[in-house]
Amino acid sequence: MKRQEQQIENTWKLEDIYASQESYDKDVATLKAQISEFAGYKGKISDGPQMLLKILKKRETMAEIMSRLIVYSNQHYHEDTGNAVYQKLVGEAQTLSVHFSQACAWVEPELLALEPERLEAYFEELPELEDYRRTITQVTRMRSHILDAATEALLAKVEEVAEGPSNIFSMFNNADVRFPDVVGEDDKKHPLTIGSYISYMESNDRSLRKSAFQGLYSTYAQYKNTVSALYQANAKQADFFAKQRGYQDAREAALDANAIPVSVYDNLIEAIHEKLPLMHRYVQLRSKMMELDDLHMYDVYAPLVKMPEKTYSFEEAKEIVKRGLSPLGEDYTALLQEGFDNRWIDVYENEGKRTGAYSWGAYGTHPYVLLNYHGRLGDVFTLAHEMGHSLHTWHSNHAQPYRYASYRIFVAEVASTCNEALLIHDLLGRTEDETEKKYLINYFLDQFKATMYRQTMFAEFERITHQAVSRGETLTAEGLYETYLKLNQDYFGPSMTVDQEIGYEWERIPHFYTPFYVYQYATGFAAAIAISSKILAGEPGIVEKYKKFLNSGSSMDPIDLLKICGVDMSSPQPVLDALGVFEEYLVKMELEMSEKEA
Repeated sequence: MKRQEQQIENTWKLEDIYASQESYDKDVATLKAQISEFAGYKGKISDGPQMLLKILKKRETMAEIMSRLIVYSNQHYHEDTGNAVYQKLVGEAQTLSVHFSQACAWVEPELLALEPERLEAYFEELPELEDYRRTITQVTRMRSHILDAATEALLAKVEEVAEGPSNIFSMFNNADVRFPDVVGEDDKKHPLTIGSYISYMESNDRSLRKSAFQGLYSTYAQYKNTVSALYQANAKQADFFAKQRGYQDAREAALDANAIPVSVYDNLIEAIHEKLPLMHRYVQLRSKMMELDDLHMYDVYAPLVKMPEKTYSFEEAKEIVKRGLSPLGEDYTALLQEGFDNRWIDVYENEGKRTGAYSWGAYGTHPYVLLNYHGRLGDVFTLAHEMGHSLHTWHSNHAQPYRYASYRIFVAEVASTCNEALLIHDLLGRTEDETEKKYLINYFLDQFKATMYRQTMFAEFERITHQAVSRGETLTAEGLYETYLKLNQDYFGPSMTVDQEIGYEWERIPHFYTPFYVYQYATGFAAAIAISSKILAGEPGIVEKYKKFLNSGSSMDPIDLLKICGVDMSSPQPVLDALGVFEEYLVKMELEMSEKEA
């Protein structure tokens, strides 16, 4: 289907951002003029509180316009990535975004140049400036990690060079590396790419899975020295910048950007280690359900339960999601319905449309969801997940000014995962189909495996390797291989045949080039499970507290935001509680298997 063949009611209404191209062009012209004017304020923050407030307001106004331009151009491009008009529009918006960033680059250094006593006097002299206190504090709290102007200028130049390892890895992994064809039970050759690998791993054809697994990792093994050198170079640059700014290491620097204590990271790993026996039980169960005496690493993603044959119309999906999220209250489901009725969602696939799904939007308008809906049960969960993001965004945007509306990655997956947990609970309580029941349980178990256990394993790999670099040690291909292989053995346990090739898996993980990022997937998932469990248990006041969390954007630090719901991620307890839910569903599946055998 071509884009123009889509029925309008199944497409998102981008006119809610800009009613016409002329309106968009007018904002482009306005922003360009404001960027030029803004240069005239350089050097004037020290003129007094009125000038500081004026500068912050003007920057915020420009940022809001820039956000609308980026979202509108990119979402049109995502409708049909082959559309040359929108390709050009996106390129122009990106260029303008660079100019905007450059035009504002002087604000924070000038703000930091103000002595703390003088800045506090600004607040006393002009109470209106209090509206921006958190914005200012977010900058000034980093004062001890900001260097003199000459050193900062030098580091800025070095940062461009320091991006080399990440850029080279991206080119290698996305453009240059080539894999052999793979062969399944049909004896036919199939092309192996990074994109097709996971689909092969999810195949019921075990020969195909094994061939893809061996083909992928035997190829990475050939480049182990090159990729090891890239990984070490990236770890060394992160360590260099962290220590230059007075941090103990790269991990402390990365977490401090969101005011996350290092103890949160360590607590996550320790709690997961405490509950590794549950993961080992899951592996045993997988081996039993697949009727395999020797479960291998290439069996980890294969379906345990055949996908239910029935499909769901989009109308049915909307009703299922609304019903599943009813514990969040009528106002929440009414807002869901508003999104369903008013074209927040681009529903179906068409030629050239971006793959996958996401939620995005610009401040001042409602959020949007991109789907590629095919009617599978998994697509229903995707709808619940992405609308979780969208309603989080809607609440934040309506309750917070622009500067505090955007929430941090640490809490970004909470609302979406909470929605999925509520939906699974509702579906399990309603279905009488044993196959569907097992499918739902396994779906949830696999989420725990992939998000809490696997992402924490990645986080532990990063902790081990970056600590070695911080100590001045050299990372070798052999050492990285042995470290990663040992982690897989520890996490998957004795019932898994940990194939030697898995020791090269670390080579293909792009997130490792954004150090200490992946742990947030696990902590966010744990927080979501903790909150959804409270909601399902009917804890007094929890729904109201959760909505306060949704309304809070980035007006508080992420750790404090979650405390609104009684979830303290500075303690290991939320992780342990989440894994208690994992055990609960694991027991359900074990009982299902026992009853089947009986």
